[in-house]
Amino acid sequence: MKILLIEDEQELAESIQTYLVDNDFICEHTTHVYEAIEKIHQYEYDCILLDLMLPDGDGFEILKELRKKEKTEGVIIISAKNTLETRLEGFHLGADDYLTKPFHLSELLVRVQALIRRQNFKGNNCVIYNEIEIDVLAKTVKINKNEITLTKKEFVLLVYLVANKNKVLSKSAIAEYLSGDMADMLDNYDFVYAHIKNLKNKLRKAGSEDYIKTVYGLGYKWNYDE
Repeated sequence: MKILLIEDEQELAESIQTYLVDNDFICEHTTHVYEAIEKIHQYEYDCILLDLMLPDGDGFEILKELRKKEKTEGVIIISAKNTLETRLEGFHLGADDYLTKPFHLSELLVRVQALIRRQNFKGNNCVIYNEIEIDVLAKTVKINKNEITLTKKEFVLLVYLVANKNKVLSKSAIAEYLSGDMADMLDNYDFVYAHIKNLKNKLRKAGSEDYIKTVYGLGYKWNYDE
């Protein structure tokens, strides 16, 4: 799962980024409004962590841009500002949560996890598709009640596919989701095919139906009828 951190306090940003990466998130970081807007135009994120006081403007500009472009990323404001007016303006512009500095990183993590569950899985920690059971917090997968072993990338890929069920995801979108903006420097997306192939094999060998479908010339999708 992928986070965009927009924060200009370098020490705090490094602490947040390290903590989230240690908890298996991909976390990209930027410090300016213009850089953040460029990123949200180019990429998709599960959650955006947004400081309000930035060197070239305020975070409300980013919220307005998200709404203007009809982007669906969840947003948690992280700010030293704690007036009622500021909080209300943030929520009015589309923020999902508001966390006042200073805060514990463990609380930030819990709020990020809760927001992603609401956004992608209707608030559930466990997602069940017929014979497949995915525990998003414990990062476990069971097929017919038997736990299988996935790599971190395979688990992230599975969750990404499931969260976008019946939606075709291009190889470039999957590559960017798995690798962040580092994907722009790759010569090809062969590693996406390798992860898809390995994930399909592991699910099938454990007794799962084949829900991952190749859409030739376009990408892949999790094909599921409720």
